[in-house]
This record gives sequence, C-alpha cells and structure tokens, in this order.
Amino acid sequence: MTRPFLVDVPDAVLDDLRARIRATRWPPPAPGAPWEQGTDLGYLRDLLDYWASGFSWRDAERRLNAYPQFVASVSGVEIHFVHQRAVGGGGVPLVLTHGWPSAFVELLPLVSRLTDPVAHGIAGPAFDVVVPSLPGYGFTPRPAGHAVTTRDVAGLWHGLMATLGYPRYGAHGGDFGAGVATWMALTEPERVTGIHLTTPEVSPYLGPGSAPLSEAERAYADQVAAWDSTERGYSAIQSTRPQTLGYGLTDSPAGLAAWIVEKWRSWGDTGGDVSGRFGRDFLLTLLTIYWATGSITTSIRDYYDNRWHGPSVGPGTRVAVPTAIAAFANEFVPEGLPPPSWSSRLYEVRRRTVFPRGGHSPRSRSPTWWRET
Repeated sequence: MTRPFLVDVPDAVLDDLRARIRATRWPPPAPGAPWEQGTDLGYLRDLLDYWASGFSWRDAERRLNAYPQFVASVSGVEIHFVHQRAVGGGGVPLVLTHGWPSAFVELLPLVSRLTDPVAHGIAGPAFDVVVPSLPGYGFTPRPAGHAVTTRDVAGLWHGLMATLGYPRYGAHGGDFGAGVATWMALTEPERVTGIHLTTPEVSPYLGPGSAPLSEAERAYADQVAAWDSTERGYSAIQSTRPQTLGYGLTDSPAGLAAWIVEKWRSWGDTGGDVSGRFGRDFLLTLLTIYWATGSITTSIRDYYDNRWHGPSVGPGTRVAVPTAIAAFANEFVPEGLPPPSWSSRLYEVRRRTVFPRGGHSPRSRSPTWWRET
C-alpha cells in the first residue's frame, strides 16, 4: 500500500528553529586562515542570519511538493519517496539513491531530465523515476533496535519497486546510495537491468588470491590514505559514537549547519565557495529537512551500522549486471580518482566517464529554482 505525502512542517517547529538560531552561543574565531580548522565563523554567522531572517521554508516546501511524493510500507519500514512517471508513458524504471550528508532533495533536479528528456534536448530513453529517502534521513524513519546496512536498504528498495509494480529496473547511487545500488545488483541481479555509480563506495576484494595492485591502483590507494589522515575525523566519530555527537547536532542549528556545510564545501567542486556553487537556499532546504525531522542522529548511524555490521566483499564477489561509472573527482579537497582497473575488479563496467566538473555531489551549479531572490 502506498499513500500520498506532502511536506508540511508545523509553524511551531519553524518558530523554535528561528529562536534557537538567534540564541546561538558563538565560539571565538579560529586562528589562521578561514576554514583551516573547520567551518568559518563569519560564513556561518551570515548563513544562520539568512536562515532565521531571509530564507523562506514555505517557498522551499512548495517546490518540494511540486513533485509527487508517497509513503509505502515495506517490511515494516515507512519509506518516503518521489515517484514520477515518464512523459508519454513507457518509461524505463529507475531508482535513485542519495547518501550522506544529503537527502532526496539533492536528486530532484534530475527528475525532469529523466522523465522528459526531449524537453531538455537529451537523446535517450525516458524513465519512470523513483527517489526514496534512505532510512533515518528526512521523512523515512530508521528502524529501531537493529543495524541497517546498505545491503538491508537494497532489500527494502527491491520491495519498494515490487510494490510499485516494476519487475525489473535500473539503480543509480552515490555515496551510501552507491553501496545500495551495488548490493541491489549483488543480491537480486535478475531484477536489475544495470547500475550507475558516481562514487566508489564499495571497494573490491584485495585479500589473498587477488591480483596485485597496479602502479595506478597503488597511487590511488596512497591518495585515499592521505585523505583519510586529514579528512576522516567525521567518519571516525560517526562510526563509533554517533549518539554522543547527535545530542549537539539535534539541539543546535549552528552545530548542525557547521557539521554539514563543511562537508558540502570540501567534497563539492566548490573552489572553496560552497554557497556560490550550491546556493544558500538549497543548503538551507537540506538543513531544514534534517532539523524539522530530527534525523541527523539516525542518518549518521549509517556509519556505525555499516562499519560494524556491514556486508563484506569476498574473493568470489562480482557485480555481473552492466555497470556505468561516472567519475567526478573535482572535490575542493580531492580524495582521488580510482583507475579503471580498480572498478573492474568488482564490476562489469560497460562505460566509464570522467567529467571535467563536479565533485562528491556531482551537480556543479545550483539549480536556479533553489537560488534565493
């Protein structure tokens, strides 16, 4: 069973948000260059001033509700999703999955392009597009009492697509969404026509019996290790003490914004200008979804669950369905670009495209409909 869904945040929640922003206790500025030790104080104060006094959540809400949204119960989980069919009918079913620190809203600019490619001058088929919210993000609650891994979500998505009447479909994902798409292909390959990935979320098996790393693969592994040594602090705490972190992020809009926006700046193709690249209205729409649903703690639990309970890739594991890789390696703080051979160890790669723009969040410019006026 599915039922329609509309985003409708109560006025009391928004009033409380604005009051908390205005009552923020600010730390002193960090020594050194802006952003060197974390989110810049001046930037954050300007962003929160706009969040409290200039940003219109009701306008954002109307933009969100222009998309057909639903909730479906699958294995006891109330999954929120956008479902828009191809213009003219006969669309190819496709499920798109976001990651962290994101939400379904990041993928909405793709919906019109995929459901009505002709109107955008795009050659190729039209799609029936399904954009779910991951469990624990926004409007999909995270099941309590047990771990929820990317493999578990893959099973939920298979159930969702079956509920919608699709026996076969493609899957796209980035970040945790890439892990979900990978496990969809591994667990029920007969139902998956192909997958499209924008990040190397699942590493290939490199243990005993695997082929030695090439020079390019060793260079990539070294680049990732160097990135980990300076940028992986967020992951260390989220994968070990998500509850402790969650108290502060759930209680403080400033803390929430500082934690999330720094990642969009570092991981995006921003040149250091996160608002110029993505737009304040988009960033604040995303932040308000996290705030209004109180879902930041349940979202970061993905790191804990997948680190300690996640599925492993063994020597015999291979994704046999056709796979396309879109490589966006233009982050402001680059993590590295995996060579083709790295992906081919795990996937049946049919196409690999390296794009000149776009980072971990591939969109290189904010859609005009998210920009503030």
